[in-house]
Amino acid sequence: MKRLILGCVLALGASQAHAEIRPVVRAEASPQPTGEIVLAQTQSGFEQWKTRFRAKALANGISSQVFDIAFQGVRLNSDVIRLDRRQAEFTKPIWEYLDTAASDDRANNGRSNYRRLRSTVEAIERTYGVEASVVVAIWGMETNYGSVRGSIKTIEALATLAYEGRRRSFGEEQLIAALRILQSGDVAPAKMTGSWAGAMGHTQFIPTSYLAYAQDFNRDGRRDVWAEDPTDALASAANYLRKSGWRLGQPWGLEVRLPAGFNFANADQNLRRPVATWNNMGVRLINGQPIPNHGDSAILAPAGARGPVFVIFNNFRVIKRYNNATSYAIGVGHLADRINGKQKFQASWPRGDRALSRSEKSELQRLLTARGFNTGGIDGKIGPNTIKAIRSYQRSAGLVPDGYASAQLLQRLR
Repeated sequence: MKRLILGCVLALGASQAHAEIRPVVRAEASPQPTGEIVLAQTQSGFEQWKTRFRAKALANGISSQVFDIAFQGVRLNSDVIRLDRRQAEFTKPIWEYLDTAASDDRANNGRSNYRRLRSTVEAIERTYGVEASVVVAIWGMETNYGSVRGSIKTIEALATLAYEGRRRSFGEEQLIAALRILQSGDVAPAKMTGSWAGAMGHTQFIPTSYLAYAQDFNRDGRRDVWAEDPTDALASAANYLRKSGWRLGQPWGLEVRLPAGFNFANADQNLRRPVATWNNMGVRLINGQPIPNHGDSAILAPAGARGPVFVIFNNFRVIKRYNNATSYAIGVGHLADRINGKQKFQASWPRGDRALSRSEKSELQRLLTARGFNTGGIDGKIGPNTIKAIRSYQRSAGLVPDGYASAQLLQRLR
């Protein structure tokens, strides 16, 4: 399911996540067109695209008046193109991500916002069957409790993505949906703002998600996720989680201890088993107690054998419907727990490690493949096939087969 895109990037530090890429100046034998001239030429092409897209929008039920008002002053946005094309070479390890995502300040601010909006968020919990602390945590992760919602005009951002081409299908689909939102009267074009990728409001819905899940919880006649009052946005996030299968009262996950000799092939978030299976293997909560039965579960070791380990339940997968990153789901769950006054994780992260860059991940895949451990391709992403290949190599080398792509593993392969 398409989901709200990149809102949590805004909340976790847009200045770092979207650092400006400045042009490299090179000496040339002959004069070259300036960036301004190239942009002007591209702007001309954008205007031609806009004329063609207008016909498509009208064929999809958008009125000519709505289209023309929505596109007044809309131009090709070079910042959107730059941010869309930027591929991060370096990423943070999960513990550094969580240091921000579930920091003391963010947890304290979450508790403060919970108290301030107690009657509202608890009414949302009763209505949708999603814990108020989880809804507040989503808000905190996406826009730092509404403080960083994005200020780019959504129509301009999506039109730029649709024209530029790399994400044309996404851009056009979301742009039609955005025009439908405007046509419904929920928001004026000038107030429809958000991230460069078209994610909007306090909880960063993309337009198709808005159409499917947005709620008018304060009953003012508009599903206003952009207002200073976050009520509608928080209810919309709760509705999204409910319709994705949220189970009230079930934890996202619990920190556990693994028994000596645990087979790390079983530490796979897609390998779901009854809680009794893990208890029979000797897996225990971090306090030594048996795992309570909250339904089918899986074991997750996001930093391999040397970091915290969790038993995760259905609600973990529901959070991933909101944003498919494992680190995001842990961040939301942990932040919600901390808003509720629970402790930080007790096991230590391997902070001496560093995250592999994208090029290093590609090198790791090449080296594994060359040794006969098929990664299913070389794309610089550590997915299930690469994890399986790492485990196979680790077993062959007499290492703990935890599937963790570390700098030490890469050095060993070299």
